[in-house]
Amino acid sequence: MNDSPILLAEDNPDDVLLTRRAFTKNGFDNPIIAVADGEACLQALLPEHGPAVDPALVLLDINLPKVGGLEVLGRLRSDPRTRIVPVVILTTSREPRDVLEGYRLGANSYVCKPVSFTTFVTVVRTLATYWLRVNEPRPRTGVAP
Repeated sequence: MNDSPILLAEDNPDDVLLTRRAFTKNGFDNPIIAVADGEACLQALLPEHGPAVDPALVLLDINLPKVGGLEVLGRLRSDPRTRIVPVVILTTSREPRDVLEGYRLGANSYVCKPVSFTTFVTVVRTLATYWLRVNEPRPRTGVAP
């Protein structure tokens, strides 16, 4: 089982709380590092100074202040330090252009946030089970980017 942190880029405090509750309700105790805008997400993953967050998974909303989620994704994929970090877009947008652009920029998955908390818990369980228990995690040490 992968116990590395999850980086949650989400500007809605209610959605951050719901995501934390959904992970807990599903028995996942990975630390969740929440950032409220795209700039903070980039700073956490690609800091100019100091250590970077090394998450098992990034959950990325595309509607973020300061730097939009799709721009964040493009920057993550263009940097060798974060090129292979799993990124799941978790957003309310069902716009085909957003879905297409997310995949074009290198998202590993695109998931629309359900309105119902019960359904959201199920979606989080599915995502967390796959990315933290089923999927073979990327090597973190001893491998050149």
